[in-house]
Amino acid sequence: MAKFNYPYQKIVDLKSSEKTQAEWILSTALGKLQDEEKTLDELRREKAQHQEAMLHSASQVISLSELRISQDYIRFLDECIERKIQDVRSAQRDVEISQTKLTDKMMDEKVWLKAKEKSAFRFRQELLLREQNELDEMASVRYVTPAHS
Repeated sequence: MAKFNYPYQKIVDLKSSEKTQAEWILSTALGKLQDEEKTLDELRREKAQHQEAMLHSASQVISLSELRISQDYIRFLDECIERKIQDVRSAQRDVEISQTKLTDKMMDEKVWLKAKEKSAFRFRQELLLREQNELDEMASVRYVTPAHS
């Protein structure tokens, strides 16, 4: 029996490889997004803890310089939080871009796999037709041969 050999198999392999690469890129982008969100949460927690500590120390006598240092530190944390929010947004955009690229690669691979399936189906159909023709020819030869005897 003849073996099916798809002439564009290297393209199918390439499309599969591109899809796998896009999956890795998306995975990396998601990891970065999670890291950025984690850092943002840590900054927010640190700010809340520092504000809580300031409230508890409000009943105690503290110097003006200590109060100013605490306020400056909270302002610094606010700036860090704002920058981190921008980093999170950037990471979210990267994830969205990676998802779009992966979707495109998946669709591209699917088109080529479908073309391969159709080609394999046609190959099997042609093979079956050839086998049927051979069987028909053998049957005809057997039918005609005894009649000539």
